[in-house]
Amino acid sequence: MANIVVPELGESVVEARVARWLKKEGERVEVGEPVVELETEKIDLEVNADRGGVITSIKHKEGDDVKIGEVLAVLDETATASAAKPTGNGSERGQKHRPQGSALQGSTTPSSPPSPPAQDTRATPTARNVAKDHDVNLASIQGSGAAGRVMKQDVQKAVAPPPPPRALPAPTRSADQREERQRMSKRRATIARRLVEAQHSAAMLTTFNEVDMTAVMALRERRKEPFKQQHGVSLGIASFFVKASIAALRVFPLLNAEIQGDEIVTKHYYDIGLAVGAEGGLVVPVLRNADKMSFAELEHAIRDFAQRAADGTLTLQDLAGGTFTITNGGVFGSLMSTPILNPPQVGILGLHKIQDRAVAVSGQVVVRPMMYLALSYDHRIVDGREAVQFLVKVKEYIEDPGHLLLES
Repeated sequence: MANIVVPELGESVVEARVARWLKKEGERVEVGEPVVELETEKIDLEVNADRGGVITSIKHKEGDDVKIGEVLAVLDETATASAAKPTGNGSERGQKHRPQGSALQGSTTPSSPPSPPAQDTRATPTARNVAKDHDVNLASIQGSGAAGRVMKQDVQKAVAPPPPPRALPAPTRSADQREERQRMSKRRATIARRLVEAQHSAAMLTTFNEVDMTAVMALRERRKEPFKQQHGVSLGIASFFVKASIAALRVFPLLNAEIQGDEIVTKHYYDIGLAVGAEGGLVVPVLRNADKMSFAELEHAIRDFAQRAADGTLTLQDLAGGTFTITNGGVFGSLMSTPILNPPQVGILGLHKIQDRAVAVSGQVVVRPMMYLALSYDHRIVDGREAVQFLVKVKEYIEDPGHLLLES
C-alpha cells in the first residue's frame, strides 16, 4: 500500500482545496498520471501518482480543505482494477467524460460515445470544473487564452442563458434570480484575508506624485522598431519603472526591507514582484535579481509572466518571495488608486493611466502625457520623508531616462 499525499505547495502556502478527482476508487493509475486537482491560494495544480497501482480509498471529497502531508488517497500497487465504486466525493460525475480505453469502458453504451476527456483539453483547472458542473464539452468551446486555452469565463459564456427580451415595464423577477451564492475560491479567500491583514498589521500610508512620460514615450517611439528587431520583443513601460524603482531602492534601502519580530531585515538583492490580474484573482510573479537584467530581459520576462498568468501556468516558484512590488492599474484605466502592501514587503509602487493634461513648464501651459504615481509604505520602518523622496527619485529617473543607463 502507498499513500498519495498533499505535496509541498511552495513558500508560505500550507493549505489547499480538493478541486476535482480525476480518478475514482477502483481505477488504476500509472506512474506520473494525474490523480487529483488541488486549488491553492496562488495556483491550481495536479497531483500525479509517483507509482502505479489501484486506488483503493479516497480520503477527501471535492471541496475539502487539506494541509501539506495529508493523505488524499490510498494506492494498492498489487491490486488489479475493478469497477469503480461510488465514493460520494463528486468524482462519479466525471464518469461520462471517461475515455473508451479507461477501466470503466464497459459502462459506456455503444450508441452514446463518451465526450472527450476534459483533462485532455487545453483548459485551466477552474474551466474544467465549471464545464464538469454544467455538463459542457470543452472541445466545443473556443478558448480566449493564449494559444486558444479555454478559460473559466469562456465556459461561463457557453452556459449562460441568453438575456431576456426587453420589456416595458421590466418583468418581475423571483427572489432566487436576484441572488447567487458561491463559495470563495482558495485564491480569492486568501487575497481577502491577506489584504485585511496588511491593513491591520502594518502602519500603511500612501504618498502620491505625478510624472511626465514625454521622455520615455519619445525614447520608445525612436527605438521601438530597432529594439523589436534585435530582441524579438516590444519595449514597454514596465521595464522603465522596474529599473527606476531599483535605482531608487539603492538610495532608500528600507523600502527593500521587512520586519521580522523586533528586527529590520534589509535585502541587498532586488526581487521585484509584478502584480498581474489573472483569471482566479491577483497574482504577483517575481523577477529574480532584476537589477542584473537588461531592458530586453525584463521585457521578455514580463511578457512571459503575463501570458502564463492568462494561461494559468504560473508555478509556485514564480510567485515565491519578492522584496518590492509594482502594480499597474493603468492598464485597466485607473487614473489614481491606493495600492495595498504585499506582506511582508514594506513598499509597493502603483502606476496609473497615462493621460494628456495641461501642466506648467517654464512658465508656459503645455499639454503633456502625465501619470500619477502612488507609493504605499509601512510607516513602522519607513518615514514619510524617505517615502516622498523615493517617489521623487523614481520621477526623476523616468523624466530623464538617460540616468537609468548610468544606474544599470
